[in-house]
Amino acid sequence: MTAMLSLGIAATAGPELAARIAPAVEAAGLHGLWVNDTPGHDALALLSAAADATEGLTLATGVLPVDRRTPDDILAAAGGLPADRLMLGIGSGQLRSGAVQRVTDAATALRERTDARVVVGALGPRMRRAGATASDGLLLSWLTPETAARQAAQAHEVAPATHVAIYVRTAADPAAIATLEEEAARYAGHPAYAANFARLGLDAVDTVIRPAELRDRIEAYRSAVDEVVLRAITRSGSVDDHLRFIASVAEAIA
Repeated sequence: MTAMLSLGIAATAGPELAARIAPAVEAAGLHGLWVNDTPGHDALALLSAAADATEGLTLATGVLPVDRRTPDDILAAAGGLPADRLMLGIGSGQLRSGAVQRVTDAATALRERTDARVVVGALGPRMRRAGATASDGLLLSWLTPETAARQAAQAHEVAPATHVAIYVRTAADPAAIATLEEEAARYAGHPAYAANFARLGLDAVDTVIRPAELRDRIEAYRSAVDEVVLRAITRSGSVDDHLRFIASVAEAIA
């Protein structure tokens, strides 16, 4: 079965952009819109705007950090969103001590109080195992297709029904390649990601999709997991850039 294909954007893009591009995401036949939460910006506000502009598009956060967003806060902010379309992605944020237990507790609390699906953003094996057992799925990130396939297989061994998605930074326009490489370098310099890259023997730039390889790399990732979230990296971040990104992806998978 071919994996679902979705679009990912940053919360810094704002609700207006989300409302403008969400109908195009739905019209292109993509499964969902994922919004990664960033300090000072609310991913759930963007999803609310996208919900009002679409009919069946899945709405997902990737991910809400539990070090600064409690289950109560998350549920209050998500109260107006359609639970049957909502996927709440949560993660450890800047937590170091007790991160796995905090995320497990948050996932359990959310699942008890909402019909929305809950997934866990996970890097290391302990968090992946916890996410597979305590939530509805995992959100992986910064992996090659081969490594993603291995981690998805491990998760499915622990919990066969778990949904494994992966965020893949993607540029569809040659003019956005420099921005894509800057994004990879930024994450490579983050201690948690740097440690994970070292542990897996990966380089951040080997886990992205460039314009010339759009079709083949999308298919490689779709063979590895249950859902591929193409985190759109564009030249300017404008609505028009995102609409062109969506059109390029639709053409690549046609």
